[in-house]
This record gives sequence, structure tokens and C-alpha cells, in this order.
Amino acid sequence: MRQLRLLKIYSIVRNFVFSAVNKEFLIFLFFLALSGGFWLLAALNETYEKEFIVPVHLTNLPKNVVITSNDDDVVRVTLRDKGFIIMGYLRTERLRPVVLNFANYANKSRGKGVIPAADIQKQLYSYLSGSTKIVSVKPDKLEFFFNYGESKRVPVRISGNVQPGDQRYLAGYKFFPAYVTVYANSKALDTIKMVQTEELNIVNFSDTIVKVVDLRRIPGVKVVPSTVKLALYPDVLTEESIEVPITAENLPADKVLRTFPSKVKVHFITGVSHVRGIKPDAFKVVINFAELAEKPGEKSSLYLQKIPAGVRNARLEFNQVDYLIEQK
Repeated sequence: MRQLRLLKIYSIVRNFVFSAVNKEFLIFLFFLALSGGFWLLAALNETYEKEFIVPVHLTNLPKNVVITSNDDDVVRVTLRDKGFIIMGYLRTERLRPVVLNFANYANKSRGKGVIPAADIQKQLYSYLSGSTKIVSVKPDKLEFFFNYGESKRVPVRISGNVQPGDQRYLAGYKFFPAYVTVYANSKALDTIKMVQTEELNIVNFSDTIVKVVDLRRIPGVKVVPSTVKLALYPDVLTEESIEVPITAENLPADKVLRTFPSKVKVHFITGVSHVRGIKPDAFKVVINFAELAEKPGEKSSLYLQKIPAGVRNARLEFNQVDYLIEQK
């Protein structure tokens, strides 16, 4: 039963394919494919230019040498040849990395080396077909920097625009790791106090964010690792107030200054998670006795001299108080 069904299907397909109309269609497809093949052969026989990226590797490095260059060790090579040769370079690994001897280019006293494009080009020709021409090599030279293991650890710092959404502020951030190792010559190491991230633009977020960020490149300096994890901790803003004692500064030892009232409310905005940790002694509200001595009056001005970290828009409930000066 099954065999009869298969024979029936085969018969239907055969009759359809070899009908008069479909024979003409198949002939059309054959000549279309044939003309396409001729067009492709003609196109591949034309001369083309194509840019390739070729890695450059240094070999025979001494054990104590550290390459501190951050630039990509590649050159952009433009080749000219027939299309089928160029296609071959795209489909094979004939353009393998250029390998050069470190000792031939390193200036040990300067901690720097220069590889001219001519040397790269010379080695490339040994990989290429005899008909291939190198049109250009960019850049025209490769510079690399190195040292003999000198390094130090420095902190990572954030750089750029980081703004949480409405009614929130950045309560804190952490890097993982918080310190990185930088390799450079002694002069450069003396000037490096920290490593910054690339310019960030992280805005309108409401929950904790953890993401991998790149560290800013410094010419002639190797940073390990070159990326770190950044955790951002936003917090909800709330308006609060707290009573703070009024104190006097520049007060002579034989004087006593009394204010009415003795405390003043400080209004401020902070994150919900910080409210409980904020105490009155985190603020400092003062009267300047020297100002009173110079311009005595019925009232004295108040100054908010200190506010704790994480507090913004701090302001006094009132800016003047009555006072009394007594002799001890």
C-alpha cells in the first residue's frame, strides 16, 4: 500500500517536471546559471583592491620584558590583484600574522621600538602570490613601548555622566577590582595616581546596575586588567530636618555667648538609606563672635559651616537669632 502511494507521487512529480511548459523553464534556468557563471568568471578576472587587517607579533622577548603599548598591534594592508586571487586571500589563512624579532627593533635605553612599514611589507610579500601588489601599509610605522617589569597599583575612578532617574541620586559606586596594575617607565609611573574609566553616559536608572566598563588608555602604559566591573547604587531622595546646636567661633576665653533659641532646624535632602545614620553632630551651625564685635546688633547671623556626605540642598530654618554675651 505504501509502495503504491510512493509510485503515484513519483509519477505525478515526473509528469510535472517533464511537461512541455516545465521543460522550457528548466532550459531557461540552465542558460541563466550558465550566463551567471560566465559573468562571475569575468568579474573575478578583473583587477581589484582590497584592504586586509594583518596582526603583527613580536617574538623572542626577554623574560623580564613587558610590552606596555595599548594600541592594537595590527596593520591595514591594501592589496591589488585579480578577483579570484583576492577571493582566495579572503577564504584562506595565507595572510597570517607578521612575526618580527623584538631585539631587532627595541631601543633598551628609551624603552621604545619602531617597526617600519617596509619591514612588514617585505615579510608580507613572502606570503603573497607573485602577481599580488601591496598598494599601501597603514600606519607607515608601528611603535611599541616596553619596560622591565616596573609597575604599581592605583585606584580606579569613574569618569563621565552618571545620573539616576527622577527623585533618585547616586548613593555610591564600587569597582571590582577597585585597584589595577599599571606598567610603564619610571617617569610615567611617578605621574600616574589613578586610572579613569572611558567616558560613561549612564542615565535614568532606578535600580542597582552592574556592568563591565573599559578603562581609559594611556599612551605607553599597560593597564591590567583593562576592563573592570562597575556597580552603581541609586537611592530614593527624601526631604528631612534635624535640630542642630548653635555654637560660637572666635569666642574669647572670658566670654559666654547665649543664643535664643539655642538650636536651629536644618532642612536637607538625602537618600532614604542614609537618614538613620545622620546625627546632629554631623552638621555645624556657628555664630562668628568676631563679626559681632565689629558690628554689634540685636541679632546675629547664623552660618551652616559643615554638612555630612550624601546630603544636598541643606538650609537653615532661620538665618538670625537673638543673643546675649556674658562675662565669665
